[in-house]
Amino acid sequence: MYRQIRGWRHDYRNHIQTMKAYATSGDLEAIREYLNLLDKDLTAVDTSIKTGNPMTDAILNSKISLARAKHIQVIADAHIPLKLKTSEIDLCCIIGNLFDNAIEASLKLPEEQRVIRLCMDMKNTQLYISFTNFTAGKKLKKIGTRFLSTKGKNHGFGLVRIDAIVERLEGYISRNSEDGAFTTEILLPQV
Repeated sequence: MYRQIRGWRHDYRNHIQTMKAYATSGDLEAIREYLNLLDKDLTAVDTSIKTGNPMTDAILNSKISLARAKHIQVIADAHIPLKLKTSEIDLCCIIGNLFDNAIEASLKLPEEQRVIRLCMDMKNTQLYISFTNFTAGKKLKKIGTRFLSTKGKNHGFGLVRIDAIVERLEGYISRNSEDGAFTTEILLPQV
């Protein structure tokens, strides 16, 4: 994404020269077409979320772009500090796995029903993370503290990884499955 932005900035002068040439020849339709192409290119590069934490921005924007490419609406509200006690590796693992699972579940729905909601914010001294996605299935069955993976045997490693990180960081995790929706909420101490 950053490479694309740098490339676009690098080509800025060429874009201006091209539009000046079209303007000189009076070709307004060519200018309109060129501006539409530039607008599409910029929309693909635009970062859709700025949390205040560069690493979180990178993973979230990457996953949001991936979701949107698969025609999944993403509603995101994320505000977190620049510095967190939680390591970038742990946070990347949590966000990445939650997003991957939400995207996979969303793909089983018709496009107009595909929605992922995410919220990240500080609640006093804890980082709060919430992911909700709509699902095509009924309420999932739980064995002990874990929901059965709908992917079959030898799956669900992402959830195990998330659980291990939350436990190691002495945080809190809650998962809730309802008919048509799945929500994960996590609290991670930052002091």
